[in-house]
Amino acid sequence: MTVAADTAAKKAPAKARLFPSPAEVEAQTPPDRDRAIDVIRIVSLVGVVFGHTIMATSTIRDDVFIWSNLLTASVVFQALTWVFQIMPLFFFAGVAASVQSWRPGSSWGGWLLKRCTRLYRPVFYYLAFWTAALAVLRFVLPEHVYEPVAGISIQLLWFLGAYVLVLAAVPLLARITTTAQLAGAVIGTYAVIAAVDAIRINVEGYATLGYLNTVVWLIPGVFGVAYRRHLLSSGAALKIGIGMLGVNLALLYFGPYELSLVGIETQQLKNMTPPSLLLAGHAIMMCAFAIAAAPAINRWARRPRVWWLTAIGNSGAMTLYLWHMPLLLGLHLVFDYLGLDRIDPSTPGFISLSILQLVLMAGLVAAAFVALRPLENNPLPLWDGGAVSGTGARSATVGALLCTAGAATLASVAWGLKDQGVYCVTVMVVALVAARALADK
Repeated sequence: MTVAADTAAKKAPAKARLFPSPAEVEAQTPPDRDRAIDVIRIVSLVGVVFGHTIMATSTIRDDVFIWSNLLTASVVFQALTWVFQIMPLFFFAGVAASVQSWRPGSSWGGWLLKRCTRLYRPVFYYLAFWTAALAVLRFVLPEHVYEPVAGISIQLLWFLGAYVLVLAAVPLLARITTTAQLAGAVIGTYAVIAAVDAIRINVEGYATLGYLNTVVWLIPGVFGVAYRRHLLSSGAALKIGIGMLGVNLALLYFGPYELSLVGIETQQLKNMTPPSLLLAGHAIMMCAFAIAAAPAINRWARRPRVWWLTAIGNSGAMTLYLWHMPLLLGLHLVFDYLGLDRIDPSTPGFISLSILQLVLMAGLVAAAFVALRPLENNPLPLWDGGAVSGTGARSATVGALLCTAGAATLASVAWGLKDQGVYCVTVMVVALVAARALADK
């Protein structure tokens, strides 16, 4: 995460502005900071918020809440997911930002706990909010409005669960120090995903095997290490990106894969859940293009206003990511109950209604960012402060518990905060508390 904004804010007077000035942020930024990583992360995040706002559609019919998106109605939007499916860049930027902090021989559990402390800090507040909100909404909303809302409530946490598992693999990824090792890691992972796809698509009864393809998120991590260690030049990365685009187009044309890289109900073979070979190729392509563009992005980020927005945005990245979803759900419910549902692009006023919702969401997200950003940055009592030293059994146990929490987080999104999802979230919380308690011993 960007530290410049937080450091400057702490030095500002008590009655100071909400955020430090561009000059203060610049003064607190180390001269050798790679600004491209921060820009990629925040631009990708804003793209997610913008994309969800534009794409989400909903209506309430006969006390049933129908939550959908424009991908079901437009091939053009499905094609645009090849540009706006930018989740691989989060993993790329996260590993690139953190791999330098890993030192061989240090405590794996302690290193992972330090990162999970920041990541899960706002999640505890988020879960508390949804627990309270759903306890009330259960008695306010009709059953078939409440159930979809509860199911959607924590879907965004899939990224956090997968990200924790990728971070847990950073000590292994950090061993990549040559171009040959980079190629072996990427090609090997891609080959595993290809083999899994071949089995699950062609052999009856093996569909669930596809979830092994969650290893796809290691590919952006590998590229993050490659970027940090300068294993790929911009020119070579550009060639890889263009080449992978050709491979992806061939897979789409000749293979069984479908166009949208974001899951929609009408897909017979989804590319996201479970991840497909097409998504793996997309991850390679996006990360390669990011490395190719990084020098230009770094130059752009030298502009004071650009860097100020980047630093401030990254200081509340999880706040933006988490809280835009309840705001979006709430906005849709209000509009739906007012009879202003946004579900059919062919209806009169659809575009104007879309613009209105986008403007309202911009204001709501900005207000939430200002109000809730401190929850992400201020220490949480009984959670912050844990440390593990050494490489023994305690370090390994803490790391294993955090991996369990990540896996439970990832699994919970299949149900949300209902049914088996409640048990998954319980496992997640118990594993986190156990890891933190063990770190204190």
